[in-house]
Amino acid sequence: MALDSRDSDSETDPAPPFAGLSPDLICDLIDRTGLTTDSRLLALNSYENRVWQIGLEDGAPVIAKFYRPGRWSDEAILEEHAFAIELEETGLSVVAPLRIDGQTLFESDGFRYALFPRRGGHAPELAHEATLRVIGRALGRLHAVGAVRPFQHRPDLIDASRGREAVGTLVEGRWIPAHLETAFVSLSDHLIEAIEATWARAGTLRSVRLHGDCHPGNILWRDDQAHFVDLDDCLNGPAIQDLWMLISGDRPDRETQLEWLLEEYTRFHPFHPAELHLIEPLRGLRMLHYQAWLARRWHDPAFPRAFPWFDDGRHWEQVIQQLREQLDELQQAPLNWFGY
Repeated sequence: MALDSRDSDSETDPAPPFAGLSPDLICDLIDRTGLTTDSRLLALNSYENRVWQIGLEDGAPVIAKFYRPGRWSDEAILEEHAFAIELEETGLSVVAPLRIDGQTLFESDGFRYALFPRRGGHAPELAHEATLRVIGRALGRLHAVGAVRPFQHRPDLIDASRGREAVGTLVEGRWIPAHLETAFVSLSDHLIEAIEATWARAGTLRSVRLHGDCHPGNILWRDDQAHFVDLDDCLNGPAIQDLWMLISGDRPDRETQLEWLLEEYTRFHPFHPAELHLIEPLRGLRMLHYQAWLARRWHDPAFPRAFPWFDDGRHWEQVIQQLREQLDELQQAPLNWFGY
């Protein structure tokens, strides 16, 4: 069943979240902060929020992030900003929001937005030992700051039970082709059971404030240094959440990369080896949540344009195969950390 053929009442579907955010309005909103735009706008790749590079009459361009309405409270956004500024003040290279008359979050015409300095760079080459060692040191320092106190207005890292919510979103919304639904539900149930069992084996672990979405696209590599961007998903949780997306390949490769990361990381912050149990559960949950995220955001016109393959039965066949492979991974022992 094609996604666009599912039952839908257009009068009750959510309104597009950024309707009315025109180039003229964007320039006007930036001008209201006291800066003066020169009408040069460049849309940057971002789907959860809207992000633009804005030219200024005096000075370098800035980056404007318009927050998705209803996703975060003002308090949660301000905690994100305060964390970025705190990290920056310790000497870490984090792209923190600009403070204009002491203010980092602006609101007008129904939109909340923040401004950031423009930073150049490219995604790091994670297979390189020197690169992973630099990132390991930076994350150790980041988590040492994050361990000082928890977030009060931002979430804790999801546990295994949240995977069932993702599956419910997909099934109840009839996003899965009918001929694949039984296989998807059965496989997802087995996957979540395995995730819950593995999660339980890890036991209770210490939480710190995390970047939360520390994949290579959120690290700018420049001058042999890691520069962290986009703390939009920062949250409380175990350190492994900021580490596991940085390793890849077969098991020996991942264990070697993990060794490089943790040897440097632990110079600045302790790491509990029980967290290694969470790598494959977190990967499995991310797979499910990614599909549910696309489904929940489908009313946003940017999503059908950017992810047209979501409306294709072959995509769901691939998802089922990926989940099957992930279930096999969960049956394996956790990665070894030879430095422990």
